[in-house]
Formats: sequence, C-alpha cells, structure tokens
Amino acid sequence: MRTKKKATMVLLLAAALSCSSVVTAFAADSSSASSSNGNSSGTFSTGSAPSLGTVPLNGGSYFELKNVIMLSEQKGKTVTFTVNVHNESSTDLLFIDYWVHVRTKSGNQISVRVLPQDKDKNKISAKSEQDINFYASLNETTELNDLVFEFIKWDFSQPNFERMIGDIAVPNNYSTVTPAEESHAINMTGTDVKTSIKKVLLTKNEKNYSPTVILNMENIGNRTAKLPGYQYLLRTAEGYMYPLDAKKNKDLTINPQVKEEVELSGSVPIAVSTEGWQLVIVQESTELKLNLPIAYFQLPPVSATDTIATGIEYNFSNKKGTYTTKLNSFQRLPWEDQDILAANITLMNKGVEALPLPDIAGYYMLDDAVKVEAKLIKTDKTIGLAKGASANFQFIGKMPYTYEFTTVKLVLEEKTSETEKEELLEFAHSSELLNIPYHNVGETYKMTGVGRNASYSVRSIKTYSGDTADIFTVQLEATNLEKRFTDISKLVAQFKTTDGTVYPAAISEIKKKIGPNASSLLFLSGTLPKGFPSSNVHLMIGEAVTEDKFTEKEAVADAYVNAAAFWLPNEELTVQNDLMNIDLLPYKFSMNHINTWLLQGQLKLTFNYELTKNLLMESNTEGRKLIIGLEDENGNKTFSREFDFKDFDSSAATVDSSGDDVNITKLTLGKHDGVKIIERDQDLIFKLETLKTYKLSIYDSFQGQKKLLATKKIDWFSTTD
Repeated sequence: MRTKKKATMVLLLAAALSCSSVVTAFAADSSSASSSNGNSSGTFSTGSAPSLGTVPLNGGSYFELKNVIMLSEQKGKTVTFTVNVHNESSTDLLFIDYWVHVRTKSGNQISVRVLPQDKDKNKISAKSEQDINFYASLNETTELNDLVFEFIKWDFSQPNFERMIGDIAVPNNYSTVTPAEESHAINMTGTDVKTSIKKVLLTKNEKNYSPTVILNMENIGNRTAKLPGYQYLLRTAEGYMYPLDAKKNKDLTINPQVKEEVELSGSVPIAVSTEGWQLVIVQESTELKLNLPIAYFQLPPVSATDTIATGIEYNFSNKKGTYTTKLNSFQRLPWEDQDILAANITLMNKGVEALPLPDIAGYYMLDDAVKVEAKLIKTDKTIGLAKGASANFQFIGKMPYTYEFTTVKLVLEEKTSETEKEELLEFAHSSELLNIPYHNVGETYKMTGVGRNASYSVRSIKTYSGDTADIFTVQLEATNLEKRFTDISKLVAQFKTTDGTVYPAAISEIKKKIGPNASSLLFLSGTLPKGFPSSNVHLMIGEAVTEDKFTEKEAVADAYVNAAAFWLPNEELTVQNDLMNIDLLPYKFSMNHINTWLLQGQLKLTFNYELTKNLLMESNTEGRKLIIGLEDENGNKTFSREFDFKDFDSSAATVDSSGDDVNITKLTLGKHDGVKIIERDQDLIFKLETLKTYKLSIYDSFQGQKKLLATKKIDWFSTTD
C-alpha cells in the first residue's frame, strides 16, 4: 500500500510540474520584443473587438472572452484574443490554476501562447480584474467562426488533469470590422486611443489608384500614448492586401485629450474594385516572427477633394504668343534635415507658329501666408517650342521637415525685366495629396524626359549582417528606353521605415553608357540597426539635381525630382542545401566534384565550378566578394577564401604556385575543372580519426559583411557528384 501511495504522489508531483511548466514554457517563448520594431518595452497594442461571452467561476468571478481578431497572410493566419479575469472573491485568484484551449469546431487543437507583455500576469487581486492577451497561429483554411475557446482548471483527479469549466464558440455573424463612421479604441502601452477614419481621398493614373487615408487618433486616457511602429494595409473586398505608408508616424506621441492625424498613402492597381475597402492595422513582432492584428476599419466613401490643379490645362499669354501649361505632379520629399517641395509642370505650344521659351520663375505659398522661394530646374534641354512641342520644368523649394501646413500654391511668374516679374498662374494643391507614387512589388516605374527615358524595377533585396549594424541592399534594374547608347540618370536613393525614419542609400553607379533596351544593375545600400526587419523598409528614388539642372559626372546632388517609391519583395532567407545555381545577380555560381585530401602538411580542396553572367546587364560590383568557407563538424579545421567580384570578368583565373599544384585566387566566367584551394596545416594529419564530415558554405560579402547563401554537408576525403 505504501508503495502504491508513493507512486501516486510521484505521479501527482509530475503532473503538477507538467502543468506549471505550461506557463513557464510560454513565458520562455514570449520574451520581450525587439526595440527595432518600435516595441522597446515589449508591449503590444490591443484593440477593442466585441465581447464573445463569459465563463463563470466560484464566488461570482468569471472569465470574459473579448478582442478575438484574425489576420490572414500568405503563409497562414494569426489570431489574437483577450481573456479578462474578473475576481469578485475576497482572496487572490491565481491564473496558473487555469488555462484556455483553442480548437476548431471539427476538433483540431491549436497551440496557444501568451503575449510577451502578459507573461508574468498570474495573481489577480481580490475585487479586481486583469486582461491577459494570447495569440495562436492557424492554417490557411481556418476561419474565425470555426474556433471554440475552452476554459479549463487543472485538476489532478481527472484522467488528463483538466476539468472543463466552460467554452465559447465564435458565432457566424461575429465581425471585428469597425463601421465607417464609428471609432475603435486601441490600447497603446496602457493608454486607450480612440481611432477612426476621418476621410479618404483618391487619385489615379492609367495604372494605379493612389489612395490617401486620414486616420484620426484621440488619446482618451490620462497618460501620454506613444504610437508604435504599426504597419498599415489596405484590404480589398477580394482579400488583396496593399501596404500603406504613414506620414508623421516616427516618434509620434499623443497627450491626454489631444487629437492627432496620421496620413496613409499607397498604390492599388486600377483593375481592382474600389468597393468594400478596409484599413488594417498590424503590429510586427520580430521576436515572435509574427504580425499581430490590431484593428480593422471599413473605409468611408471617397471625400470630395478641394480644388486640385493636377492635370488641368491653363493658358497664359505674353508679347510672344499664347502658351498652355499644366501641373503634372506636386510632391513633398524628404531631404536630409529638410523637406523638398517639388512641382513638375509642362509648357506646351498649341499654336501654329514656334514660340520662344518664356523667362519663367515661381514661388510657393503655404496656407496663403508663408512664402517659400522656388528654384527653376530646366529638366528638358530645349531652346524653344516648335508647333505642337512641349517642355518640362521643375520648381524646387526647401523647408523644415517638421513644418505642417494644409494648402500649398505654386505661383508661376514671368520675368519682364531685371527687377520686375509678372504673375501668370497659380496651381493650388492640398497637403494631404503631396504623396510620392508607390509601386507595388513587381511593378516597373518609368521616368520620361528628352533623352532620359528609362524604367526601374526592384530585382531583389539582401541583408548583410554585421556585429553592431546591418547593411541593407536593394538591387535595382535600370533599363534604357532610348534608341541610342546613353548614361543612366544619376539618382538619389533613400530607405524609409514604417515609423518614418529615412536612411540615405549609397548607389554603386554604372560608369559605362547603356545600349538601347539594355539594362544595368544598380546596387543600393544603407546601414540599418542590427536585426531591423527588412519587411519594415521601402525604397524611394528620384533624379538627382545640382543647382538648376540634372546632376552630371562627379557633381554632388543638392536635391532631386521625379520621385517614386517601391514596396520591396520579401527577402530570400532560405539557405540552399546544395552548391548549384547560386544566385549572385547578375552572376550564377555552381560548384561540384568537391574533394578534400591531405599530403605533406597541405589540405587541398579540389572542385569544379561554373560562373555565368547575364551579358545584357551592366553592373558595378565594387565591394562585393564571394566567400568559400570550410568548417569541420568537430572543430578540427576552419578556413575561408575570398574571391572579388571585380575579377569575375577577367579572361583567365590567377593562381599562386605551390609545388606541383596551383592555388586559385580568382574566379572567372566559364567552366573550370580541377581547381584547388590549398591550406597549409601540419597538425591536421594527427586528427584523421575525428575527421568525419565538414560543411562547405558559399557567402555573398559586401563591404566586409556577409550573407550565407548555400551550404552542403560533405564527408571528408570523398568526392561529391
């Protein structure tokens, strides 16, 4: 009997440890989030989706299920929910004695985790309540109304140590979308912020809609709320998701009883219906490797816009004749510690005789009160306007990036003498529509101009990891659309994050002229904080300007025009498990018939390789190297060799003599058999018994930082296929 009782006690103790380890494991999974996504405190926002019901406990206490919200993504879905614990008793309630399971109505169990900020919430004091937030990952086919939430109490007298105390199923008519005219409270680090859609504006061109969503946020709490680094998405009725860029988002704090507006802009293909659009607010967790849904808003109808002069033709006359002009674009662009106001206008001759170019000038008026001087940029090289001809001009003004205004006017003037000017036209615009056109993943941006027609598209992105910071790179393909060989326009490039931070990007420029319909690969790079998620970054480019013309040769840009932005593709994070067809755009590298052998204090790595190149694509590979690294599984031997990209186009490989063998120091285009990397090692021969397998790895290196592309596990002294 004593033995049986002892066995029972051991079993109960094991069960108790197992149950307590549930919370411990969740706490371990839910360490504080990285500060790189704006969550330095490890706190995630929660919304205020409707309550789904309650489950009673003893003494009038109960669990309330609320804030159940789901986010659909390409690789699955994420659901978050809140359990509000109401302790109406006179003693503390320990949540460690309870748990919540999630299953589908068909019986499939779903793993649940506690959000990092709530991992230490366990004791709910008497006569108080406490929110505990959870998340779970679902497959693509599970819908919100498929879910059932089961509340249990750990009970060692039960076969599975659980006693069901109640369950709540999500009804079919449950909706988490806030109607267009209503608000939704978002809890930001303990402070409620009433959030609603003020209005929606919409412009379009032949390819895309450009929506602008004005988000109103009012702090209804009693403490200052700091806006996290949210991601904003426009969701269509078909379920397509398009990212939106947020203005005035970085370091935005909202004091109690204060309202702030956040402008969101993006791009949606014109083939997509505008009916049923929604705004989705998401918070990314790099620690959890998940996007957490915060709120959904039904977008109201598009607002009637104020007077906007874009695309409308106007006439003016002088002593030389009548001219027609129109405003093509009006943009506010980031530039160092300032912003640029850039207006693009076209001057046309619709008469029957040629006209000289008028001596035009201009300035900006902000809110009809503040004057900003504007510099004329003659972007088209022309001396006059023939019948039916046109020419483009840009006006650039600079202002503090922190300055806010509502309306802006470009006032166009003509110089009639050295000291006098005559006003010709005014182009009025709204600050809410001073947006850069965004191009979705895979789209091409065309720049047009006399002798400068070109297209730009993003090919790939790569992050090269360093000890304290990362080098983030974008490979941008530029195609010459002219009928002659020409230089690719000098560009200004910047990376912008979802919180509004702007990082300058260096460009590995192409020195050669590019042939008609040929391409060049521009390597854009910038330094970002260590571990910053690439999904939080987009690219902005524009044509560089120096003084009053496009930047040429070695001149330094002092502004830029014709700006556009690109949403970036997902970074390829998968490491190949073979060494064939490794992408090193514009090159490809393959390596096979790999063998190792030891002789007279030398380790020889022998292999065949093939290096190919897209010959229609020029590139500047300065600073890039291919690294071949060998690492023994038991740590007996580790070495690497670097091969500079600039040598790839050489006619023959260069080798160092080493006895009867040659030690390769350069890789070149073509197929090469039996090449050797030779490493001197007098001691390795004494470790033969422990030489089992090694890893051979290929890295892409840039400015001393590297990215692992492929690795293969190989037996020592064997030959691969």
